[in-house]
Amino acid sequence: MPGIASSRVLPPLYQRQVKLRPRSEAKRSRIVDAATQHFAKHGYHTARVGDIAIALGIAKGSIFQHFGSKDGLFFEVYKHAVRSFSKYLDAPADVRRSGFFAVLHYWLVRTEHLVHEDWIPYRISRLGNYGTDLVLKREINRFLISEDPYGTVSFVRFGVERGELRNDLDVEMMVSILDWMVERFQDALLTAELDPGLFRHQGDPAEKKEARIQQFLAILQRAIGAPVTAAAPLGARRNHRR
Repeated sequence: MPGIASSRVLPPLYQRQVKLRPRSEAKRSRIVDAATQHFAKHGYHTARVGDIAIALGIAKGSIFQHFGSKDGLFFEVYKHAVRSFSKYLDAPADVRRSGFFAVLHYWLVRTEHLVHEDWIPYRISRLGNYGTDLVLKREINRFLISEDPYGTVSFVRFGVERGELRNDLDVEMMVSILDWMVERFQDALLTAELDPGLFRHQGDPAEKKEARIQQFLAILQRAIGAPVTAAAPLGARRNHRR
């Protein structure tokens, strides 16, 4: 069956804007909810559209009518999942006033919520980023660039406007660096959370985690942070990371 990006003439089915009736919207939402649970449990490659249809008590063809293909269904599930995450600048106002690195610290400290409160959306996002085929991954990348669901572009511009980030680097380059580094660092934090015996921890685990976060922020600050000037004492710069 053709993938969601297989046509070189027509846009993929998921991109075609069709005004849905209320009953169609409700059915589509039910399918997405059931598919989210199914993909999260079985993964992308072993998930079966037929099984999702059986669970919903509908014909498999009805799912294809709404989403075009298994790829199209997963893509809709993926978009729904990543849109459920908070954006960087959704941090509390007092944290935002403390600056770019304070906001980043705020979210890194709360990484474990991806396991405890947002496990299914997190699982779907990992599947989309690492567990799909190249055609679908291409569409996911286009979506992430065009919609910026985590608000990374606005967050980086926030840091530049505050004078905390370098103004000699392209914003898109800093966005890419931030996306790559934060995503992998959060994965590392979650690996330690899910399998504490995998790493050797000496001392209090919470203190060890905070030390790793501070080290990560220091590396990131050296990569994209604005140079520390004589007029800005080092201690003042460090306050942004507390």
